[in-house]
Amino acid sequence: MTNPYTVDNAYWSRGYVDPAFVRLGMTRARETGPTRRVWRGAGPRRDLPEDHEDLDNLLVAPRAGAAPVKLSEFLAGAETDAILVAHRGKIVYERYFHGMRPHDVHLSASVAKSWTGLLAALLIDEGVLDAGQPLAHYAPELAGTAFGDATIHHLLHMGTVMDYGGRPFCKPLEAQRYFAAVGIVPRPAGYTGPTSVKEHLATARAVAPPGTEFRYDNGNTEAVAEALRRVTGVSLAELWSERVWARLGADEDGAYCLDSTGTEIACGRYSATLRDLARAGEMLRRGGTVGDQQIVAERVVADLTAVPPGPARRALPTGAARPIGYHNFWWVPDEGYGTFGARGIHGQRLQVSPGRELVIAHYGSHVMSPSVPVPPLEAVFARIGDHLAG
Repeated sequence: MTNPYTVDNAYWSRGYVDPAFVRLGMTRARETGPTRRVWRGAGPRRDLPEDHEDLDNLLVAPRAGAAPVKLSEFLAGAETDAILVAHRGKIVYERYFHGMRPHDVHLSASVAKSWTGLLAALLIDEGVLDAGQPLAHYAPELAGTAFGDATIHHLLHMGTVMDYGGRPFCKPLEAQRYFAAVGIVPRPAGYTGPTSVKEHLATARAVAPPGTEFRYDNGNTEAVAEALRRVTGVSLAELWSERVWARLGADEDGAYCLDSTGTEIACGRYSATLRDLARAGEMLRRGGTVGDQQIVAERVVADLTAVPPGPARRALPTGAARPIGYHNFWWVPDEGYGTFGARGIHGQRLQVSPGRELVIAHYGSHVMSPSVPVPPLEAVFARIGDHLAG
């Protein structure tokens, strides 16, 4: 196998090694680049009832085989910025760190992929979007590219087996190149690569038939987002607001970061408050309802855990010890509680566990490095759920 970590790729292999630097990027996205508002709607805020429990002293395992520590200590070590636990529809635990407050917004990183997947599932259920059609059916200019020739179903399961610009595929390096294309990180001197989401998608070429491999890549989400724009005729921000965000009773507007053409960066640049993230999770835990309103069809929510046969049944999240399922851009662990979740780099999480009557929203700023283990957030969430269940 070709080693992607060559001198030529040194620029792209840099990482975020200071949690304070990560945190700055996660909490200041609306101040450092163009964004598009996701309107919270004109309706009243819908308060989440509160019935707090002292979970700070709950013993959890900081890593496999390690001696238990208090939850408060684990969260400090995980560089948690904020966490909210809702049990049976009530907030039982809510903490903010490093100056973050309930009304502050935070990037959710790849949690945003799951919102794109939810919108796609809605439109597929309504017959507006056809999962069996290739993306090129909706975006003809991408015909002949890896994404254009993949079906919507393949895209929703990270089934596009591609490389970019003829380079051997390496997930972390290609993520950095993508960030440069859309303007998230600086471009090196003499850069001649793509400068927008669509230009980036156009450089992808298939190296194997779609659906033969699980290859987690931002381009799949951007491709689906483009299909959503084409079939609805509105921006992703407007669609997300109209179908979900404006109906949650949210505290604040959300926002998508934009590329140089005004296209939303659907794969990981959505920001919102922690409570609003939890509100969305609670809506899903309740089968798509907010109060007495059905805002997402119950069958659409139920289908989120129906992982189809194929490579998406053996998807391996970053830092995970074993593969789990992946469906419509949602992670689906096989743990017996109907659990599904959204995951993002640096500790962004939304976990929905109907069988435990549990929703956990988490924002973080932990660094990504071979020398820094990924905190076992999902295992800790399960421990919290077991404790609350008694």
